Amino acid sequence: MDLEERITRRLGVRGGSGVLIDRDALNPTVHQPEPIGRGSVLERLLDNLEPAFADSLPESFAVSGPAGSGTSAVITALFSALTRQLGTTARTIGTTTRTGAPDPTTWFVYVDGRRVTSAFGFYRAVLSTVSAEPVPASGVGTDALREQLTQQLARPDRRAVIAIDHHDEPETLTFDRVQALLEPVEEGTTTVPVGQQPPTDWHGSVVDVPAYRRHELVDILTARSSIGLAAGAIEHHELRSLAEWADGNAHDGLTALFSASLLASEADRDSISAADIRQAQADIPADSVHLDRVLALPETRQRVLLALLDLECVDDLLPIRELAAEIATDSSLTKGTVKRFLYELADKQILARVPLERPGSGRQPSTLDPRFPQRVFRALSPEATGSR
Repeated sequence: MDLEERITRRLGVRGGSGVLIDRDALNPTVHQPEPIGRGSVLERLLDNLEPAFADSLPESFAVSGPAGSGTSAVITALFSALTRQLGTTARTIGTTTRTGAPDPTTWFVYVDGRRVTSAFGFYRAVLSTVSAEPVPASGVGTDALREQLTQQLARPDRRAVIAIDHHDEPETLTFDRVQALLEPVEEGTTTVPVGQQPPTDWHGSVVDVPAYRRHELVDILTARSSIGLAAGAIEHHELRSLAEWADGNAHDGLTALFSASLLASEADRDSISAADIRQAQADIPADSVHLDRVLALPETRQRVLLALLDLECVDDLLPIRELAAEIATDSSLTKGTVKRFLYELADKQILARVPLERPGSGRQPSTLDPRFPQRVFRALSPEATGSR
C-alpha cells in the first residue's frame, strides 16, 4: 500500500474515533491486493502458469495449505493481476495484431465455492470475467449461460484458467462437479482446485502453501494494524505475542486482533491492553471455523445464528428442540424451520453438536456449541452492517 492510499484511508475513516479506524484492514475475510510473505509461493504459482505467457493453456494443478495460510489471498491477488494484464475485455476488444486479428486472450477466473454452489451460479461467475457483455442474474436458464460460455471460448485463441476455491469444504462445488460443468469447453479451460487438501485421487502437480512463519505473521499484523488502528493503539511486542499464539494461522491472528480492538472500543479506551488480547484469544474456539464460511451463509441462517448467540439460556445447555423454540419466539420463522436450520448448520460444522446427559432410556439429546469467533461475527453480521 502506497503513502497516498494510507492518507486517503485515514481521511475516509469509517469506524469513527478511537482505537479502530478501519474495520476492513483488520477484517480476516478481506484480502489485501499485495500478499505479505508469500513471494516464493507466488513464484511457484507463476511457474505452473507460465505457458499462458506464451499463449498456451497451462496444465491443471492444485493449490493446498492449512487453515489461515493465505491460499485464497494469494490466488485472488494473482488472478486479479494476471487478468488485468492478459485477459481484460479492453485488450480483447481493442487490441489487434498486424494481421487485424485480435490478440490471443487468456482469462484468469476466481470462483468462490463458498458463495457459488449451483451450475447457474458457476457459469455466471465465469462469464462475469470472460464476457464483455453484462451477465444476467435472472431471467435466463442454466443452458443459456452454458451456451454463452461455449461461444465465448469457441475460438482457439481464447482460454480460461479457472480457480475453484474451497472445493473441499462441506456443500461447496467439488472439483469433479466443476470438471463436469466445464466439459463443453474443456479444450479451452484449465481448472485449479484451491483448498486445504488436493481433490481425492489427484495425480497432478500441487503447489503447497505452508503456514506462515512467525515473522511473516508479525509483518501481516503490523501492516494491517498500521492501517486499521489509531497510532499507538497497540504495542509491537503485543503483535509479536499475538503472532506466536496464532501459530501460523493468519485468520486467527487477525480475528483476535480485530476482537481485541472491539473490546477496547467498547470500553472507550484509546489503546488495546494485554487483557483485551487475552480475552480475544480465549473467545476463538480451537479449530475455529473461518469467519468467511459463516458470512457466506444465507442471511436467514446468519440471523438464526445471531439469535442463538443472544439467548440468555444458551449456557443452560438446552437441547436443540428447546433452543429452536426459544429462537422462534422472537422470529418470523416457525420452530420447525429454525430446528431444521440449526441441524443444517451443525451438518456444515458451523455449530458443534454436544451430547447431553439425561437420565432414562431413549434417544440422547444434544445441544449446540458455536465453532466460530462470536464477537467478530456479530461485528460483521447483517445486523451490524445494515445489509439486507
